[in-house]
Amino acid sequence: MAPVLDFIFQRRDFNTSTPADAFSQEWSQPSNYAFTILLLLGGDLINRALAQLAGGWITPVAFSFGWVSYATASVCAALGEYRLMPSADTGCCIINGKNGYVRGNNSWVLGRMMRDYEYWMGKTVADKTESLIETRWKFEQEKENREYPGSNITVPRPAQAGLVVSIWKPSQKLAHGEPGHDILHWSGLIVTVIQLGVACIPLGLTGDWGVLLITGGATLLCYFTGALQQWKIEKWACRRLDGRSNKNFVMTRGNGAQHAIAIISDGHGLDLEDLATGFANVDSPTISLFSQLSVIVLGILWVALLITASGLTDDSWYLIAVGGIGMLQNIFVAGWKRTPDAYGIPLEFVDVIGEAKVMNTLMELEKRYEKLGKSMLGTFFPGDLRENEIAQWAAIAAEWKEKKDAVKPVEAKNH
Repeated sequence: MAPVLDFIFQRRDFNTSTPADAFSQEWSQPSNYAFTILLLLGGDLINRALAQLAGGWITPVAFSFGWVSYATASVCAALGEYRLMPSADTGCCIINGKNGYVRGNNSWVLGRMMRDYEYWMGKTVADKTESLIETRWKFEQEKENREYPGSNITVPRPAQAGLVVSIWKPSQKLAHGEPGHDILHWSGLIVTVIQLGVACIPLGLTGDWGVLLITGGATLLCYFTGALQQWKIEKWACRRLDGRSNKNFVMTRGNGAQHAIAIISDGHGLDLEDLATGFANVDSPTISLFSQLSVIVLGILWVALLITASGLTDDSWYLIAVGGIGMLQNIFVAGWKRTPDAYGIPLEFVDVIGEAKVMNTLMELEKRYEKLGKSMLGTFFPGDLRENEIAQWAAIAAEWKEKKDAVKPVEAKNH
């Protein structure tokens, strides 16, 4: 028992500054483990940033923390799920503007366009939306005053009112199915230059080229990953209309939504019904053997880079600074709003239709564009219509028939 008691009651140094010294040492000169651990964080962020910018030969997603985690996870995705692109992160549906067929969206591109719609819809659509909300607010306030005179109750301003349908057409000036070069694209190139500049500092000060080696090698791996053409195949996994079909499309979040986006194709642009299906939901999705092997090789190289980076014992702050700058760019890219041009679906604004009553909006849309308003009935009014509504729709159909009948003799005479 004596040795045990001696061990328990032996004199120990009591020093409250020990933790402070350890913390100070780590923050003044971080250990090599700090950077290697950081490389394993945030793989999902990298995937989203790549999905935003991928599609061309240069995909400027800067080197940052999380690339090793993403690279190893992408091997599983390429071999097991046969894809690289993430799933759509915004719910919406695509309606065929001719027959009313509704297709749930599984496309990252269409989901992001729907998410960012209020960013790119333009002032005309915003003003129309605001006018409907103001009209509804005024109506509800007047109703409150009539029913409860003298109550002086202020009705809260409604968040939305009616339905606003904006009309667009595919651009014939810009390429479809190609990534746009906006501020997100150029930010990656600028940040890459800054990162390499930071990595050169220890080389200039002490001759330590290790930080530059890690940064340069990691940057090459980043750009090689983004250059895989599999990204483009998955991102725009659809047919092109190319004049063979005059399909029209309506994109909306569904029943109860404030907005709907109607696209009059006139035979141009991408087949958005195809695109909404999503690459992962196509029967037997194809991913090339080259892409699979490339992802495996890149995963191995990232692990090798991780091991190499753990050998750096000095100047760790420079590596952490490089990774931190890249992380900020990745966050900016993954979450920032973009226009349809940047998503590879350039559109041109045509018109906007909006009424305080959703049914009135659809009828007005039908009067201007045959079958387009009617195609949305099943989504916004899944139940039975009233008798007066049935009569109104029949009257609109009769008007279109008269227009077509009037055109036929003229066409026959010209021939």
